Amino acid sequence: MLVIGDEILSGRTKDKNIGYLADYLCDLGIDLEEVRIVGDHKARIVAALKELSRSYDLVFTCGGIGPTHDDITADAVASAFGLKLVHHPQAVEILRERCARRGWELNEARLRMARTPEGARLIANSVSGAPGFIISNVYVMAGVPAIMQAMLDALAPELPTGVKMLSATVEAGRGEGDIADWLTALQETHPQVRIGSYPYHDGKRFTTRIVLRSRMPEALERALSDVESRLQTG
Repeated sequence: MLVIGDEILSGRTKDKNIGYLADYLCDLGIDLEEVRIVGDHKARIVAALKELSRSYDLVFTCGGIGPTHDDITADAVASAFGLKLVHHPQAVEILRERCARRGWELNEARLRMARTPEGARLIANSVSGAPGFIISNVYVMAGVPAIMQAMLDALAPELPTGVKMLSATVEAGRGEGDIADWLTALQETHPQVRIGSYPYHDGKRFTTRIVLRSRMPEALERALSDVESRLQTG
């Protein structure tokens, strides 16, 4: 996932899209392997897109496809793939119809939201009309959470799906330092299960949640049983 926007890096806008996308993809059986956040700097967006699109099966971007001068994601995607930036005819028509219904002028600013790399396919936007787009393995979506979520729903039927990741959580009742050694050994014993430990303060003491994740129900059950047995023995 590539999150784009100065407002995220400055802290002015608090990101709500990373966690949502992670949950959404997990339900589809897709692993989110990396998240990057870059500002409104074309060369850095281009560099990130080139590397990520080479490294992963799917790349999702959010942010930077609005009507203002600093919305430069479409420009960057076109540059990253060596494509001409054009006004997508279908996108123009979508915006024209929406403006007509609302009595707005389809001015140059609004037309910016119809710009896509040549050959792009559109992602429907049931919230505000202005579409996202797809080029190769890159899915370009809006940064506004409600719109990004609507675009994901439109994309879902065509995304590849896998086996859903299952998880189980165990409260350790003790600090990470007390369980680290045997938890490491347990991970080696159960290679088909990802075992993570997450320390926190419960208001009275420092303790740990152990989270087990696997796409194999039987492997998850075996690892969970071993964790619970080990905690019972101290």
